[in-house]
Amino acid sequence: MSSVEDIEIAGVPVRVYRPFEASSPAPAFLYFHGGGWTIGDLELADSTVRDISIAAEAIGISVDYRLAPENPFPAALDDALAVTTAVLKGESGLNIDVNHVGVAGDSAGGNLAAVVAQQLRGQEPRLAHQALVYPATDLSGLRTSSHSEFAEGHFLTARDLQYFYANYVGKADATDPRLSPALNADLTDLPPATVITAGCDPLRDEGESYARAMSEADNTVTSVRFTGQVHPFLFIGGVIEDANVARRLIGTQLRASFSNPAAKLSER
Repeated sequence: MSSVEDIEIAGVPVRVYRPFEASSPAPAFLYFHGGGWTIGDLELADSTVRDISIAAEAIGISVDYRLAPENPFPAALDDALAVTTAVLKGESGLNIDVNHVGVAGDSAGGNLAAVVAQQLRGQEPRLAHQALVYPATDLSGLRTSSHSEFAEGHFLTARDLQYFYANYVGKADATDPRLSPALNADLTDLPPATVITAGCDPLRDEGESYARAMSEADNTVTSVRFTGQVHPFLFIGGVIEDANVARRLIGTQLRASFSNPAAKLSER
């Protein structure tokens, strides 16, 4: 990195990664870390955002949103929207090209990125891309084959999911699309998407189902399953090479959208 700086945008703590110094406005992406809206922080996502930033050739903004249960829904979403909106409006204080901004996140952060993409669609400037890594897309009690197959013994368990969902949802209606983006009846006009799933993850099926639903709604979608991997593999680049592959893929997809937002990315 050319520089790494902890600041606030729209009153929310963020960490800004600059892979290079630029005299002109540069593309950027916002990253929302995982952890079930309950755990996780800027440190957890640090190496991931660094690698994506380098591959994307873009400024990375890691968002330290408020956590449940002390701050249940919609606190995390409000923070994610506040920072993203400020960046798109040119109010971040950073030298960012507001026409080339993407969002990304894993697990709970993938949920936030998906909801932010839905909430801001149609607004100008438009988001250039959304990268969703094993996102939680339906908190309403959905039971898929992967939920059953990987309920135990593959790091993220069914009990973990119940705990995290209860903390974040609180007294809200879990069928609200701002909690469960897959339940939004209108998935048209979304930013191009990259959806990454892990083969041995209870969230695998709902992530891939959301990718298909977005594609069927005539959005550009790249969906990639990392066979044999477990839920948090993206953060374990020091041990799992697929994590580094996934980080480079996210960065490459972001960079392609920044270079030519209208271009159709590869589909798998």
